[in-house]
Amino acid sequence: YFLNHIDENDEIRSLNGQQLIDQYKAEARFLRALFYFCLMRQYGPVILVGEDVIAPDAPSAEMQQPRNTYDECVNYVVSELDKAAAVLPLVPERNGQPNDAEYGRATKGIALSVKARLLLYAASPQFNGNTDLSEFKNAEGIALISQTLDAEKWKKAADAAKAVIDLGIYSLYKDPSGDPIKSLQGIFFQAWNDEQIFARKRNGLAQWDVHCEPRQAGGWCGIGPTQENIDSYFMADGKSITESPLYSETGFTDVSGRRIFNMYLNREPRFYRDVTYNNAIWQGGTMKEPAPISFFVSGPNGRNGHATDFSKTGYLIRKNVGPTTNIGSGGNGQRQDRPLPLYRLAEIYLNYAEALNEYSPGNPDIVRYLNMIRERAGIPQYGSGENALPVPSGQAEMRNKIRAERRIELAYEGHRWFDIRRWKIAPQVMGTLHGMDISKDGDAFYKRVETMTPHLFRQSYYLWPISQYELDRNRQLIQNPGW
Repeated sequence: YFLNHIDENDEIRSLNGQQLIDQYKAEARFLRALFYFCLMRQYGPVILVGEDVIAPDAPSAEMQQPRNTYDECVNYVVSELDKAAAVLPLVPERNGQPNDAEYGRATKGIALSVKARLLLYAASPQFNGNTDLSEFKNAEGIALISQTLDAEKWKKAADAAKAVIDLGIYSLYKDPSGDPIKSLQGIFFQAWNDEQIFARKRNGLAQWDVHCEPRQAGGWCGIGPTQENIDSYFMADGKSITESPLYSETGFTDVSGRRIFNMYLNREPRFYRDVTYNNAIWQGGTMKEPAPISFFVSGPNGRNGHATDFSKTGYLIRKNVGPTTNIGSGGNGQRQDRPLPLYRLAEIYLNYAEALNEYSPGNPDIVRYLNMIRERAGIPQYGSGENALPVPSGQAEMRNKIRAERRIELAYEGHRWFDIRRWKIAPQVMGTLHGMDISKDGDAFYKRVETMTPHLFRQSYYLWPISQYELDRNRQLIQNPGW
């Protein structure tokens, strides 16, 4: 309705004429495309309504509409994003002039980044030749998910990511000190830096902070990474824990008077930015001084001290946790406000490397952009630089390295659940999950144990179910497989 009628608004025309109307239209078009994509990554193919406005008093017969195929949805959303990108400014503007106060509004780079992520998903095994969904058809018998593997979809994804890179206005954030951990922290705490493509100005990060903070800091010990997540981080030599001679899962080392389990030593900088482990130093919330954080059963954050507020794995997330947030007790304390990055350049680099490896294995850009991520993270690169590692040999090995890098770099940013589904590996990586033994004190704590009821993953979980209420209202809707 907005798109169809905004041109009739004389008040807006009197302010800034057609330029402002065109901007508003492009923003509305972008938002609609974004929300379509959000639906598609949960439900798969959806109903494309297009430009037609459905009257609020329309009879039920006019509401009976079938789902479009997934490829039709992708093509439509890509077209809408391209239309928006052609009009949206390169940087946030007001009255046609760059204006920092407009950060958070849609830009050309934001529209192209959503397109890049969408096309990466569309090229992935979940939606590209997924024969597991061969019976998922509309009333006319047409498959809603393409049954033919199309390698060109990977090229479209690579080209879309490269288009964002080629805008030339984004760069990986690096702290002037050269300290990798400060660089990694600055991604989130240096507001509107050049790595942040699409960030949400208003957000719930204060709740994230208090859920991730330990009870020692007035937090709730609410979000703990699994042992599988801990194991995914590289060692300081850039190798996995199964490849590196630096890794040890036995014994302890004295570090500044703290007894540290050797599992947590010699890890890469992203590990120390992302994870609070037993006896790690933390200061935040109500804490006046830095102090070790203990998850022992009888310790200050252990399960004996609170019925619910304790880590179930013996770890807490510290990535993008604002240490000055202090709202855990009464809810009215200080909040460390900052924008929440939804799309950032590091993801675009990883999207590009992944798509290029699938379409053009051996392309030198694959290693180039993967190494940019590793260089900023402070770990050895593949084939170049100090302590260089061998370049992964072959498409399959490179695929594994890209996925491992993506898991670490984008950890706790809302990607992993969608990644394991689009790669069709969810059943292999779900199931039994582990942590430290939070029922113990002392050395007995440092033992891998099952932390919860195994996460059952059925094939139907690859797509969310459509509610029965919607199925009853629209008899042409086809339910997702397995529901």
